[in-house]
Amino acid sequence: MNPDILQREADLPTTSANVRIGREVLKATAPYATESVARSWWEVGTTFMLLVTALAGAGLAPWWPLRLLLSILGALLIVRAFITYHDYMHGAILSGSRLARVLFNAYAALGLTPPRSWKKSHNYHHGHVGQISAASIGAFPLMTTRMWHAASPALRARYRMERHPLTVLTGYATIFLLNICLLPLLRAPTRHWDSALSLLAHGGLIAVLWVFGGFDVAFFVVLLPMFIAAALGSYLFFAQHSFKRMIVLSPEVWTFYRAALVSSSYMRLNRIMQWFTGNIGFHHIHHLNVRIPFYRLPEAMAAIPELQSPVTTTLSPREIIDCFRASLWDADHQRMVSYREAAQQVKSAA
Repeated sequence: MNPDILQREADLPTTSANVRIGREVLKATAPYATESVARSWWEVGTTFMLLVTALAGAGLAPWWPLRLLLSILGALLIVRAFITYHDYMHGAILSGSRLARVLFNAYAALGLTPPRSWKKSHNYHHGHVGQISAASIGAFPLMTTRMWHAASPALRARYRMERHPLTVLTGYATIFLLNICLLPLLRAPTRHWDSALSLLAHGGLIAVLWVFGGFDVAFFVVLLPMFIAAALGSYLFFAQHSFKRMIVLSPEVWTFYRAALVSSSYMRLNRIMQWFTGNIGFHHIHHLNVRIPFYRLPEAMAAIPELQSPVTTTLSPREIIDCFRASLWDADHQRMVSYREAAQQVKSAA
């Protein structure tokens, strides 16, 4: 890295007379890291009731256009249900409830998110957000341009494949079935027995619906909504940590607090999509304090000035293209670049 850039990063203050930075910002979020149990149950209960209703309707409705509509609605509700599970696993909501434990364990089994592998990889991601790694542990890999130029053809191919739009689009198979369930089970069967349970429960549900209702029932109730939900969820996760104006801090100056705010985006969504995605667009705040319930994230952002100027992304086609083009971190110029830009740098230097 350019020594001048490294020095500028090291000189960044940790506190300021007018602006709270680092630990001080985390302290400011503490009042919002408390839940209302009644509110949590309302959010969780309505989400799961609507989800069951939508998917039941997708299986029973007499006209395929209505089944398709209900299946898409079910997919969006799966995304929201996943966010409630995600918050429960972080201890942000209903952590002491036995009923919640039963509900979310059932969801985890049917939704291909076994607690052991998901929690381990996701906690690793939170502890290493915005760090350079060619390995995809709980997140999509991220290499520097120098690493890319030094990498073998096989490593480059793997890196491209793991970050490819088709990998994200087919997240149902590539991320949920393969990376969250199957691979952990194959690596450590006794430790990840819940992955086997999840695969059996999910596959069993499809089989039962197919046998007793026909392929169309299995398709509209499980296959289509899971495909859509996994694709949307995978892209949201990808875009929140791989975007055009992302900053990757050097190891010498990396801190959990800084990385949360500069290596995580705020995705601006309309009110409807905000609801369906459980406010996960407020991702910079979530990474700063995982104990803030999803329904209090907008409240925290509105109250804390230091959280109100994040790098913003959207679901517009242009923004989506930019996120996928932001493939490598150029440490010399402190910006994300595409593979083509990285190749042009080599030609220019030759």
